[in-house]
Amino acid sequence: MIERNDYLKKLILKKENGMIKVITGIRRCGKSTLLFEIYHNYLKSIGISSDQIVELSLDNDENIRYRNPLELGKYIRSFLTDENKIYYVFLDEIQKVKTIKNPYLNSDDETVGFVDVLLGLMKKKNVDLYVTGSNSKMLSSDILTEFRGRGDEIRVYPLSFKEYYNALQVDKKDAWATYFTYGGMPFLLSLNTHKEKSQYLKDLFKNIYINDILERQHIKENGLLDDLLDVISSSTGSLTNPKKISDTFASVKRIKVTDDTIARYLDYFTDAFLISKAVRYDVKGRKYIGSPYKYYFTDIGLRNARLNFRQNEENHIMENILYNELCLRGFNVDIGIVEWNYKDKEGKSKKSNLEIDFIANDGNRKYYIQSAFSIGEEGKRLQEIRPYKLVKDSFKKIVVIKDNIIPWHDENGILYVGIEKFLLDPEIIDY
Repeated sequence: MIERNDYLKKLILKKENGMIKVITGIRRCGKSTLLFEIYHNYLKSIGISSDQIVELSLDNDENIRYRNPLELGKYIRSFLTDENKIYYVFLDEIQKVKTIKNPYLNSDDETVGFVDVLLGLMKKKNVDLYVTGSNSKMLSSDILTEFRGRGDEIRVYPLSFKEYYNALQVDKKDAWATYFTYGGMPFLLSLNTHKEKSQYLKDLFKNIYINDILERQHIKENGLLDDLLDVISSSTGSLTNPKKISDTFASVKRIKVTDDTIARYLDYFTDAFLISKAVRYDVKGRKYIGSPYKYYFTDIGLRNARLNFRQNEENHIMENILYNELCLRGFNVDIGIVEWNYKDKEGKSKKSNLEIDFIANDGNRKYYIQSAFSIGEEGKRLQEIRPYKLVKDSFKKIVVIKDNIIPWHDENGILYVGIEKFLLDPEIIDY
């Protein structure tokens, strides 16, 4: 079993906190394994008896009866026989529970669904409640609002490079080569050939992700979704917006699509955790800037498979992986913009915006991070750190490069570190 200790620690910290633990994340990233195997084994190891762990997989045909919310509530309560014991309730595929009319009221407007059941169970002092789901209804970020502030989200990502490397037990370079090609979906570790891995990732798109969105959003035709995914995949890490994408459809594909439609479809991908949107932040002005944005794939292997592994530019892929790693570590991640005023060769005043790849914030911690791929030439290094010299605060500034180097600081205190070291050693960020 793949160790996912960081997520286990989060579950342990939230144990018996009086909230509904909602485990979210892109489908097939390992949510059910985390709960039903890793966390289950932990509870047993600290002395929790089997009769205190109530588990129900609602996608099992044997449990169809409990997709009725009233039957589900009745079934779970039948296990809560001792008020002096804490019962740990695990419900998998909770979205399988249907919304029905309240049979006790003569009204079509009054309905009962899984949210009602969960809120009812949560009020019992001897219940510690955990739920997962794996269609777009459950994975959508708006599910937490239905719990009226009583949902405590634990976001699960595909395997990080560190998790992947520890599970694979191969040379770091070999691990990196396969990781930036195929990504970190856990099931890939059981596959051996390129054909198997490629087909698995493509099938996830075809049979799961696209179908989920079509079903939830009641879309009858998926051609536009497919085309939009291809466009986003090709422009990973590049500034874009719905208007620019709409223009691309018009000029390249000869398809007329409104900005609003593009924006809505991008939101569908974001809600399903397929992609994330990074917005720009004016460092000097201390304010967010509107469009354009950058979009990154939650799993780089999915992005590569979407393009049939034809556009494996390691610099863009490295940037995407670095973004995901920062999010996984709990940072809020923005794109930094710094205004640069200078004089050209003719002495004329000029103004330009320089970009800092990532501003990572976590409470009172802030880091500026450049994904530079290579700084072999001094001119390239100076170009990468130019925006740093315009930032006057004292927060840590880091340049992450592809090469495996010994971490070092320059005369400005800027840290240079290789991507493998950065991903494998979270403490290096404060080196």
